[in-house]
Amino acid sequence: MKRRKFIERSLVMLAQFGVMGGIFRRAKAELKDYDPSKHYYGMGIQINKCIGCGKCVEACKAENGVPKEPFFFRTWVERYVIKKDNGVTVQSIDPRIERSYEAFAEKDILRSFFVPKLCNQCENPPCVQVCPVGATFKTADGVILVDADRCIGCRYCIQACPYGARYLNPETETADKCTFCYHRITKGLLPACVEVCPTQARIFGDVKSNASPLARFKRMNKIHVLKPSLNTEPKVTYSDLDGEVR
Repeated sequence: MKRRKFIERSLVMLAQFGVMGGIFRRAKAELKDYDPSKHYYGMGIQINKCIGCGKCVEACKAENGVPKEPFFFRTWVERYVIKKDNGVTVQSIDPRIERSYEAFAEKDILRSFFVPKLCNQCENPPCVQVCPVGATFKTADGVILVDADRCIGCRYCIQACPYGARYLNPETETADKCTFCYHRITKGLLPACVEVCPTQARIFGDVKSNASPLARFKRMNKIHVLKPSLNTEPKVTYSDLDGEVR
């Protein structure tokens, strides 16, 4: 009986380490003094503060080695234009090009605003459910990661993500996405996109801490999430979110 229990426990541990081993081996030095069970991360975005400068996009690409081609992003910014005839236009911002979005006559615009988007770090992540090899997983501190050593590039997770937040990295041929800059937050640093935002539109914090800037953000604002009907329970929340945003 003792031998059977030992084998069962060993198999469970091997399965866990097999899934998490790749990324944690690469970050062993950073994680040595870090206890993920004591944290649970989320991000807040203040729509009325975003000016569409795209610095968050540039910082993310530089920090995480995202391919330079313009159609690969871990985070991106969309411009919403609500017209007086009830039409809605959504345009992606290219930070390399000044005024990279279409201009409209001021008399035709009811309102316009910018919406930063990224992986929503769901509490109930569809991407984790569909991964056939366990390469996509949720950490104890609530971040959804991809173990590139296990990923087979099947694209199931990309299709399952309702927020369009994943892509297949053309260099590694594995799934890639926002990780909240996990290599930074485990060392007490902010994600790159949060650090460079000139208007502090992005707020990062520990959901478990009442003293966190994120906790104050949630207390002081009416909070919304993208596509709430899907019950994915995103940990990326928005204030001043217009009903037209999807």
